[in-house]
Amino acid sequence: MTCCPTDLAPDATEAFSGNIQQWVRLNPAGLRTLELIVPGICEPSHIQIIEKQLKRLAELETARVNLSRKGVSATWRHEGFDPARILQELMVLGFVSRPIDPSLSGVDDDALLSRALLRAVAVSGFAAANVMLLSVSVWSGAEGATRDLFHWISAAIALPTVAYAGRPFFRSAVRAVSSGQMNMDVPISLAVCLAALMSLFETFNHGETAYFDASVTLLFFLLTGRYLDHLMRARARSAISQMLSLASTSASILGDDGIAREIPADSLGAGMTMLIAAGERLAADGIVAKGESEIERSVVTGETLPVVVRPGSQVLAGMLNLTGPLHVKISAAGQDTFLSEVVSLLSMAEQNRSRYVRLADRLARVYSPAVHVIAGLALGGWLWRTGGDWHTSLMVAMAVLVITCPCALGLAVPAVHVVASSTLFRRGAMIKDGAALEKLASVDTVIFDKTGTLTLGRPRLIGPAQISEEALAVAAGLAQASRHPLSKAICDAARERDLVPASVEATQEHPGRGLSGRYGSEDVKMGSRAWCGIAADGSQAFPEFALVIGSRSSTVFTFEDQLRPDARKTVDELKNRGIEVRILSGDRAAAVRHAAVAVGIEMWQAEMTPKSKLEHLEALKATGRKVLMVGDGLNDAPALAAGTTSMAPSSATDIGRTAADTVFFGDSLSPIIASLDVSKNAERLSLQNFLLAAGYNLLAVPIAAAGLASPLIAAIAMSTSSIIVIANSLRLGMERRSFARSTVNSRHTGSWVAKEMPA
Repeated sequence: MTCCPTDLAPDATEAFSGNIQQWVRLNPAGLRTLELIVPGICEPSHIQIIEKQLKRLAELETARVNLSRKGVSATWRHEGFDPARILQELMVLGFVSRPIDPSLSGVDDDALLSRALLRAVAVSGFAAANVMLLSVSVWSGAEGATRDLFHWISAAIALPTVAYAGRPFFRSAVRAVSSGQMNMDVPISLAVCLAALMSLFETFNHGETAYFDASVTLLFFLLTGRYLDHLMRARARSAISQMLSLASTSASILGDDGIAREIPADSLGAGMTMLIAAGERLAADGIVAKGESEIERSVVTGETLPVVVRPGSQVLAGMLNLTGPLHVKISAAGQDTFLSEVVSLLSMAEQNRSRYVRLADRLARVYSPAVHVIAGLALGGWLWRTGGDWHTSLMVAMAVLVITCPCALGLAVPAVHVVASSTLFRRGAMIKDGAALEKLASVDTVIFDKTGTLTLGRPRLIGPAQISEEALAVAAGLAQASRHPLSKAICDAARERDLVPASVEATQEHPGRGLSGRYGSEDVKMGSRAWCGIAADGSQAFPEFALVIGSRSSTVFTFEDQLRPDARKTVDELKNRGIEVRILSGDRAAAVRHAAVAVGIEMWQAEMTPKSKLEHLEALKATGRKVLMVGDGLNDAPALAAGTTSMAPSSATDIGRTAADTVFFGDSLSPIIASLDVSKNAERLSLQNFLLAAGYNLLAVPIAAAGLASPLIAAIAMSTSSIIVIANSLRLGMERRSFARSTVNSRHTGSWVAKEMPA
């Protein structure tokens, strides 16, 4: 029940007029694919409408609509098919479309729509207030020419308002009817138009009563409900364009003549040799042929600690080269890269989640036909009773449509969602999508990523007090010259002990190895055990740095990622609510096992890729589980999109925050518990609002059908029901419910042994 950019901001979605063929992709199986952005897609009914229309093109093998991404994906095999026909079919339904391309997405459609919708609310509210003032004069006894003048002034205000502010309802209704569908906007449009046209008819015929105030007041309340709903939905943005931006748009290629040339990324091919400078992202997958460096690979594992790559190491598109230059022989480019696979997984996950049907939308499928049946019966009954008096019969039918108009129903969920969103914001969480509240209320399984989610993603030196002051000061002196996360942890540890970093001269960073310098008259080294000439300890589960000062004995620094302060308490709270908790992480098994034991999670998996995380979630959902995915990294984006619902910390990557339904702030995990509790209360109040709206209709419909309520009285009754629904929704913000169940004691979980889940 949302309005669309094409309804209120047509200038935000210009029709594509370029060569559409250049956007068609051909895969090895011979299938051609076209991906389109359709900003006008904004409610679940549009999925069925568009897919039904595109199925008329016999050449298409598949046509899929993605609600959350506002996209359409079509595939075909026949080489002679003109993809422009897809755009034409969408245009028939009133949907403007364009190919997916970051260079074409400079217009913020949601922002334009929000402003346009707010203008429509303001216009209808201003008109309703003024027409109501004029109506007061008529009610006070104005007669004859004075009454007619007030009616004509009301018409001059109301009719343009209906034409402008009613566009989202009218266009949506036309789309639904033209595709053989029925939605809530059909009875809304009939009620508004009938009220305006009957009022105009009465004005022309010097009638005593006109109902311009009913039409504009009805629009004002309905638009208010839609704006509240839009505030929630507009926060949900697709992460795909951000994910694609991780890949470089060009790359330096070493030619056969030994000269490097810059070429576009879409011209890269297997067998070419890329030159990757420090600080550059890879544009393709490949194998390191020459050079040694450190690579930040959070796009794959979610872990921010860099890893050393040498000749023979595999590197993937989207990874960031940190320290030294590399020669990389390309093994896969374009749509065949790992990053493109992650984008495809994310798109598929969003597609599956977009088919979730909200409670209000499910109810609308029944409510809308019922309203038409009741109004039709009222019209027929009064035609039979009055012997064919169309005027009286239409007035009764119009009163039925107005009094049953789904304004209270339209506000039932958005009003609760806005109050719940405000409540959660005060408790450290931001809901980006109103549907997330309904999904949260059904959660029975929570899956955590480790690094940056259960932990803070900030390495900490273990046992700094056991390290000599001189060793820590020298290490800090070296670490100041590096941006490595472990170097920063050493500097932090020295600062906590009030140590001044030692003066280390001639500091030099050696990519993939460590740091070296001169401390007084002695050479110093800090880095990997191998770099410092110390035997490796294969049993160590945590990252390490070794320090060697001259010929003295070495010092080994061991680091751990800090758990969030209330991680154990949050896991216990989830278990107390009967929710199963798991960990899926791209980190090493030893590190994941340590975190699982520390927080009390029995089931975990390590060294997982984005694809394996997605497959694990899909397997759980296939068994009927309602999964809340909590993660923060680039590699978590497909899993975040695939979960029944998802959360990410505010410290997450932009892509992680975008893919998640909810973002929580600070170092605490308590907003997860708050979100689950508030969502259940919100679901309860939403159901109460629906019952209030239904009870109102059961009382009001017989009154209107009996001819005992004029359209104006019907509009006032409809407005009153909306106010009652809003007042009930506000109770959510007043409740001071404890997050912990008072009837359940905190359980002691120290007797179990953490176990790894089977792959």
